[in-house]
Amino acid sequence: MKIRERLIHLHHCRGIGWKSIRKVLSHDPSLTHMYHWTTAEWQEILTLSPSNLQPFLSDLHSIEIEKQIRQYASNEIECMTIMDSDYPYLLKQIYDPPWVLYLKGRRSLLGDTPALGVVGARKPSLYGQEALKLILPPLIKKGFVINSGAAAGIDALSHKISLDEKGKTIGVLGGGHFYIYPKENMPLAIEIMKKGLLISEIPPQRRPEPWMFPMRNRIISGLSQGVFIIEAKQHSGSLITAQYALEHGRDVFALPGNVTSELSYGSNLMIQDGAKMVLHAGDIEVEFKRH
Repeated sequence: MKIRERLIHLHHCRGIGWKSIRKVLSHDPSLTHMYHWTTAEWQEILTLSPSNLQPFLSDLHSIEIEKQIRQYASNEIECMTIMDSDYPYLLKQIYDPPWVLYLKGRRSLLGDTPALGVVGARKPSLYGQEALKLILPPLIKKGFVINSGAAAGIDALSHKISLDEKGKTIGVLGGGHFYIYPKENMPLAIEIMKKGLLISEIPPQRRPEPWMFPMRNRIISGLSQGVFIIEAKQHSGSLITAQYALEHGRDVFALPGNVTSELSYGSNLMIQDGAKMVLHAGDIEVEFKRH
């Protein structure tokens, strides 16, 4: 078993997250000794509670990862690790890049640029939808990859516009590939897998949980040179993505909105805080040309 398979194995174990995997790698860079550590040694390295340590150790010594990877391959799902040569350069630059990504579709899209993250309201207004239909197509025609979260609302519309324009799009799932959420997005997810790329940091057989979605947002930002906020309430998930974009040193764009609409409050606030106001596709394109 190669080191990348051992990393995928570690990534499948319950009870540990990104920081724990980093700790294991710092103690065992080749990931060969970890199979022989005692429970006490694991306890010292990971400082996990017994309730988290037990399922982790159970998975470490029972999951047949090579068999699991073959099963994914039979569903045309690939595993990409941070050690792979085609791991996306932009994503690697963030503080906490995913150790493993699970992919279905056109893997080569991960390295394509220009790449724009698009996020917004789950229940957008007609104004938000019409603005997106006006602004995205010219960018798509110029080869922009559109990255979004494959969720309801603006996410779904961004992917649909990209597919309708025969453009390039990457959907980043909150959970695993076998549990598309929301269920009504299943036809869209299937189309993205066929014509674009659907990715997740979560192993395919794991159901989505609430904590996975904010984590998913950092990947949308990490894959993109800039993030475009369409409509966002004051405390929306889109603003989490915008915050990640600022931390990642990426451009942040926002659609101005009606000051009486709560859907525009967050995006207007972003503009007030320095995000670039977008009135047409050229406002985004000109910033990308500066890189």
